[in-house]
Amino acid sequence: MPNLTMSIPHQLTREEAKRRIQEGLDHARRQFGGALGRVEGRWDRYALDVEVGGVGQTVTAKALVEERTVEVSVALPWMLALLAGRVRGEVERHARRLLQPPAE
Repeated sequence: MPNLTMSIPHQLTREEAKRRIQEGLDHARRQFGGALGRVEGRWDRYALDVEVGGVGQTVTAKALVEERTVEVSVALPWMLALLAGRVRGEVERHARRLLQPPAE
């Protein structure tokens, strides 16, 4: 499976970054859960394992919330490998929006 890796910078506490990521996962589950079939996430302290399944395909991802970055790895099944660039762009865009600094 092709793996995408990215490092998303943030200026939040680890707890706040984790909270926002969970909020984003909950939103995705509500918005896309019916179409995708399954959106699951499991935390182990600051490490998140995500599994999204639907249409006979499963995408797995890991996110590790560090002090100043969130390290993300996404494993795409071969049928979705052609969309790797688009998937990377969408993950980065959503992550940066979730982790943007608080308004002053």
